[in-house]
Amino acid sequence: MPSAQDPFYVVKQEIQESIDKLQSTFHQWEKTADAGERSNLSKEVLGSCESIEWQVDELDKAISVASRDPSWYGIDEVEVENRRKWTSDARTQVSTAKKAVQAGKGLNNASLNGMHKELMRLPSSHQTTSNQYAAQDNDDFIESESDRQMLLIKRQDEELDELSLSVQRIGGVGLTIHEELLAQEKIIDELGNEMDSTSNRLDFVQKKVAMVMKKASAKGQIMMILGLLALFIFLFILVFFT
Repeated sequence: MPSAQDPFYVVKQEIQESIDKLQSTFHQWEKTADAGERSNLSKEVLGSCESIEWQVDELDKAISVASRDPSWYGIDEVEVENRRKWTSDARTQVSTAKKAVQAGKGLNNASLNGMHKELMRLPSSHQTTSNQYAAQDNDDFIESESDRQMLLIKRQDEELDELSLSVQRIGGVGLTIHEELLAQEKIIDELGNEMDSTSNRLDFVQKKVAMVMKKASAKGQIMMILGLLALFIFLFILVFFT
């Protein structure tokens, strides 16, 4: 469906403004009785007609290109036909004014009034077409905005789903880390208890040794040292020579 930003409608609006200005100048040309002013207005009308005809021709070329594959440009056959009808109406309006000015000097009042009525009748038909285009533009714009909002909501829902999954994964990782910390804390507590127990036993042994050393005489201490030295030599020979 064509959108309100379709280049066709931008150019169409510019051409319509030129046609409205042309009609205003043509009305002045009809009403004036001064030969000099009438001549100047004739030149202005004819110049405007040539400019508008060129713009309509260029717009027709663009329509012909779009008609080869309307779906590529987001339109359909009905829209292409409506655009062609509008350019045809615009060309008819310009042609009527141009012929009236070119033949103005040879026309009687009845003929001039007839052309004036024809020119005035065409904008009425065009106005209806313009209203149809405007209504269609509004509908298309509303539909386009509605589609855009629905797409935006859908994307937000998808992002929220992804965020929810991410939060769940992070929660699972946090729970695993918590359990691992509890296990490490338990191991550390057990290690601390073992170290305390070992420290207590070592203190007990040291106290016993100190008591033995204190009770033993100097000779006893020497005998103990010699005995330990002999035991060390025996163990050394046993390990390295057997």
